[in-house]
Amino acid sequence: MKHFVFVLTFLALATLSAQAQGIRFGVKAGANYSNLAGDVVDEDRYESKFGVHGGLMLNVGLVDDGFLSLQPEILFSQKGFKYADRDVTIGNDRLRFTGKLTYNYLDVPVLLKINAGGLFFEAGPQFGYLLSASDDIEVTRNGQTQTSSQNYSDLDDVKRTEVGYAAGLGFQAKSGPMIGLRYNGSFTDFADDGYQGDEFRNARNSVFLLSVGFMFGGD
Repeated sequence: MKHFVFVLTFLALATLSAQAQGIRFGVKAGANYSNLAGDVVDEDRYESKFGVHGGLMLNVGLVDDGFLSLQPEILFSQKGFKYADRDVTIGNDRLRFTGKLTYNYLDVPVLLKINAGGLFFEAGPQFGYLLSASDDIEVTRNGQTQTSSQNYSDLDDVKRTEVGYAAGLGFQAKSGPMIGLRYNGSFTDFADDGYQGDEFRNARNSVFLLSVGFMFGGD
């Protein structure tokens, strides 16, 4: 139930801003390009993968001319990585991993946004909660191949909550349409110590997001 905290945070921000000027509500969706960053053991084994994101935006004007605003969002966002197609040696075994792992997050960025004639710049903190994970991988061990395709509900060995940051730029038309490019980084490690033999020690999510959307309530 912890992930509902992020929904409540978004709704609380909407309620507190009800008396403000220049409130706009919007929707957005797009593509993610994610990987692991940080002190990752044998990091060349991991490559970036594509995912999706989508959700709601609330833009609250802080000055009358719309130059500066606060924009909380609530987003479903797919993160993770895919395995590089190469052999690795672990102990006495020669292995080849192919496929991808996907981590589904509920993210709540709270961004300060500068709008300069439609061109905008944004930055601020982001809070995330890991909802679920899935894999679609193939492991070849000494010539013998096994496949795995499953969803995970037991995520006790990874950190469900994530504290990070977001920064980006884009274009927002007064009539509503928008397009934006954003980077999400994390301050918190992805996994607990000892997870997968410390394979993901100090690993953090790293995501680029390309979004299109529409903001209602414009002139």
